[in-house]
Amino acid sequence: MEMTNSRRRMSRSEREGYNSRTPLIQGFHAAMAIHFFCFAILIHVAVAAGVQHSSIESVPELERAMYITVDGTPCVRLLNLSGEIGCANPGRVKVTAPIKQLENAGEHLDQPLALLLPSHEMEAVFNRILNEPGFAQQVAGLFIEYGIGSQIHASGFSPDKTFPQAEFAPYENKTYLWNPVVAKLNKQQNFKYPVNMAEFDLVMQTTKLGTHTSESCLKEESCLPLGGYSVWSSLPPINVSSSLPKKPIIMAVAAMDSASFFRDKTPGADSPLSGMIALLAAVDALSHIDGMSEFTKQLVFLVVTGEAWGYLGSRRFLAELTSGADSVNGLSSALIDQVVEIGSVGKAMTEGVPTFFAHTQQVGHHPQESDSTQAIAKALERAAASFGSEVIKVERASTSNPGIPPSSLMSFLNKDPSTPGIVLEDFNTTFKNSFYHSHLDDSQNVNSSSITAAASLVSRTLYILANNGSGSNTILQSINVNESLVEELVGCLLSCKPGLSCRLVKELITPTQICANHYVGVMLGTPSSSPYPSSIDDTAQFIWNFLAERTSIPREDSYPCSQDCKNSGELCVGLRIDQKGECMLSTTRYVPAYSTRLAYESDSWKVISAQPNDTMGKFDPVWTESFWKTLEVRVYMQQNPFFDEIILLSGLAVTLGSFIAIFSTKAVFMKALKNA
Repeated sequence: MEMTNSRRRMSRSEREGYNSRTPLIQGFHAAMAIHFFCFAILIHVAVAAGVQHSSIESVPELERAMYITVDGTPCVRLLNLSGEIGCANPGRVKVTAPIKQLENAGEHLDQPLALLLPSHEMEAVFNRILNEPGFAQQVAGLFIEYGIGSQIHASGFSPDKTFPQAEFAPYENKTYLWNPVVAKLNKQQNFKYPVNMAEFDLVMQTTKLGTHTSESCLKEESCLPLGGYSVWSSLPPINVSSSLPKKPIIMAVAAMDSASFFRDKTPGADSPLSGMIALLAAVDALSHIDGMSEFTKQLVFLVVTGEAWGYLGSRRFLAELTSGADSVNGLSSALIDQVVEIGSVGKAMTEGVPTFFAHTQQVGHHPQESDSTQAIAKALERAAASFGSEVIKVERASTSNPGIPPSSLMSFLNKDPSTPGIVLEDFNTTFKNSFYHSHLDDSQNVNSSSITAAASLVSRTLYILANNGSGSNTILQSINVNESLVEELVGCLLSCKPGLSCRLVKELITPTQICANHYVGVMLGTPSSSPYPSSIDDTAQFIWNFLAERTSIPREDSYPCSQDCKNSGELCVGLRIDQKGECMLSTTRYVPAYSTRLAYESDSWKVISAQPNDTMGKFDPVWTESFWKTLEVRVYMQQNPFFDEIILLSGLAVTLGSFIAIFSTKAVFMKALKNA
């Protein structure tokens, strides 16, 4: 197998064009405490053998005949303020080792091997590596099967902590068991290691330069910070130049990024993409209502990224609000009246009835809720009742919970503990998702009917809240979610068939890949409210265009665009490489999402101290991702060393025989000459 990628240490000017979605790259989740120097790669079980040729007439044909191509995604080096995790060669040279299936390798390895193992053996093998130094020293790399024929434990697999990102929780109980299905891969260990032969060339720039923390690698420019771009939009659009008093804001929040043991295999279907899809479908349903300008309150939809890596998106959004940045022009933190977050909602079906749980912040066993928080709960109950008996159920989460589950609402509460808010989830006391932050949390792990029900509930709830708890029952009953849209969004964003090549996506953007991957990526270039398209991943671009189109004010005099629009407040929506966009009146913005402990100055990043009012910044690990010069894995056939010895002995025998023959022939010839 041969995989090649290039990501050398870039100059400052070159970073503008760097692609954060570089294929065939993976990473470990932030909560993973294993620090691997090995090479681990997730491969599809189906292997395409090299092309057979009756004759080889060129070097490329020779290469195709020698090497086997395997579809896989390796992991790379990630760093934080205290150290590093992820994958890389241990030094500056390639690592070569024979490949052997785990079941055929035996209990004790007598030489360094690249092990091929099925997915369900991952946890056991990593635990052996953690606990058996002798075994660890003989593991040169890992190939993990994934796809048809691979077996997964029915109990689930989640390479995260029992309380993900507990350090950011706005309450004291940091040991609560939110995630009951945890792979035991979070011990604080550090390992120095990264028939068929595997040749690993995964040398990280941070390894070569000896920069083993985020602060040192940013100084040497051998890494980039994790981050990307969040998106917010308002319904109806906000007239920033209006002199009329601003309306209170109802903030509907969802996340677009997840994490995984394997960086570029990060589907995040239930956690959190099911909530994001529900929010998009709810926006579509609300966009068909007339008279939105008469709402008592302003609806604002926020889709954040970087939440799996220290709540980067929500924290940066609030920081932008505080500083009055251009990216949040028209918004104010003082105007945020209520927050409704849509979390994991893809597994809510219980005996055929979708059941959702409203989580609120509380103290001890006695909920301490403001009137505004109670109003959100009542709006959810009224919205559920509007569908009729037992169609959609909403329950209050158990008071035995210490507070809200891991969610973006934590950022709002850490910023202002009095913020009224509710997190809507498909679970009560513990996660239902058995594959939380795993490469197995894919489209098969969610139910589109559950997501549709969540979107229906959210859309009617937001309508009630926007009308200050009242609103017309006739209009309320008319708000219906397009189930076909939900199914299409699931197919576009959570699978590779059709993936980002689906009609819905291609009508709005030109995707750079087929399979959507929901790893946050890295920050490219200068953070901006108007970033270059090359700095924004496909998912964020699609969400921006989708929200801009759905929240725009219909106009008869719209006109095509290839860049910016000429009128104030207009956006060029649906612009693609081969087709112009259309100017629409919409308030939709990109917001940079990166650590509040970072500053971009003089074309470079540097770590700064946490601000006094940045409570979460004190615990921010500040994640970065290493550069690399080459990323290459080659698998090739090598005959048994016994045959090499036979060939060597045969060669020696032929050489000796030839020498004897020549000597004998010469002697006979000389004797014949003398006799003549």
